[in-house]
Amino acid sequence: MASIRIGFSSDFVLKNGVVGLGTTVGSTTDGKLELDNGALRANFSVSGVATLTAYGGFVAQKQHINKPAAIGFGTVDVGTHQQYYETTTEFTDLGGVHHGDDQYFNTLSEDLVIDDGQILNITNTNMVGLTTIGEQDPHSHSSYVCAGSLEQVSVTGHFSVPNGGSNDRKDNPIEGTVRFNTDLATLEFFNGNEWRQFTYNQGQSGRAVSAGGEASSNITTMEYVRIPTTGNGINFGDLAEARFAIGRGSSSTRGLFAGGDPGPSTSNRIEYVTIASEGNAIDFGDLTAAGRCFSGTSSSTRALFGGVNASNTVNYVEIATLGDGISFGDLNNTGNKGYAVSSPTRAVFNGGPAYSSIDYMTIASKGNATAFGEIGSDSVQKTGLSNSVRGIFAGGYRNDSPYYTETAMVYITIASIGNSQNFGDLAQQSSKFGGVSTQTRGLFIGGNHVNVGALNTMQYVTISTAGDAIDFGDAIVAASNRGNLSDSHGGLGGF
Repeated sequence: MASIRIGFSSDFVLKNGVVGLGTTVGSTTDGKLELDNGALRANFSVSGVATLTAYGGFVAQKQHINKPAAIGFGTVDVGTHQQYYETTTEFTDLGGVHHGDDQYFNTLSEDLVIDDGQILNITNTNMVGLTTIGEQDPHSHSSYVCAGSLEQVSVTGHFSVPNGGSNDRKDNPIEGTVRFNTDLATLEFFNGNEWRQFTYNQGQSGRAVSAGGEASSNITTMEYVRIPTTGNGINFGDLAEARFAIGRGSSSTRGLFAGGDPGPSTSNRIEYVTIASEGNAIDFGDLTAAGRCFSGTSSSTRALFGGVNASNTVNYVEIATLGDGISFGDLNNTGNKGYAVSSPTRAVFNGGPAYSSIDYMTIASKGNATAFGEIGSDSVQKTGLSNSVRGIFAGGYRNDSPYYTETAMVYITIASIGNSQNFGDLAQQSSKFGGVSTQTRGLFIGGNHVNVGALNTMQYVTISTAGDAIDFGDAIVAASNRGNLSDSHGGLGGF
């Protein structure tokens, strides 16, 4: 009997210059292959069937799918009538039953190669409806998935996933489902709880830009820092109009500054900058109304500006275009002195008469806000920042006598609803300041202390880990109510 079998999933072994076939390797008996000085000699005087019946044979290293696809017609008798139905024929169907055609995938290497332009069917869904010849298809096939699993797909040409708008998403999707969202122009996947957008690193550096503000007078100054580092602010350029209480929104490449108060009247101006390159702001368009605008936030494609002109009005714009603001919907409360954070799908606003309420909106679909929960503090002019999972609200001042500035920070989980939880304390008491972020770090810039006035301090936190803020560096100017944004915030995703 052979000590080494050359067959299914075994190795071809060369030992002492000979290979056994049905005999012990290296024996001097007949029935072996010998290599002698580079020449191949064979003697196949093998008798008996024991070793041959034990030999399983070879299986193809790769299985090719090369059948062309074609459309054909079939007939079936339904009662006394003969019905026509349209069918796809001459394609490979693996792992299931399709009109009695069973085929199976079995290769030694587990490689399945589909020739260019050919069709491989591994699932079957319900197919009921009118065919191209106008007859009702009487066949309904229960959905199935072939036994086993498809572990890897390698495509050298083009591979398409299902696509459609946000309103076209299927009810009760399976966790891990991937599709292209035509409204957002991004790939997205379902994580078992909500749809999340894939984003693409197009040079995001973690750069934050802080613009305008209220110092001894209104200013046009813009400055930037890199959030993953620590250090002082660096000059970026100037706004076209000196003003404070400015809304903000940004994609990974473009930042928008909206509304504000230049004095003596408010502004409806929207300006934009290219975040990666320093320079002065450029006109973008106008809000639907002039006013101070504290609560601005965005996804990778759309910016929302809330609480314009001390109202509950929310405007939106498409960041990649130029144009005026469009009505999005209404907050449950006036958002003039609140703030906003976002994930790629949801914007969360803090504000209202008691300044402790939280609302949320779905960024991709217009409509009014829905109640989210409570912050647990009625201080005004907090700031907010977020990654794609967690939002943090910080600071503010008490709107009753005696006034005082808070250090408290709280957080929410954006995908859920509910009240905030304690996060930690600021290193410097502040209100009317700006929050910016990457997926890992949040940065608070400037602000106002009720007993000190305008601040130039910057402080940071690690968003995923509750704890107190740490000193980051100093801004160029001491100012409050600035417009603050980054190229890496939570609304951009990060997957």
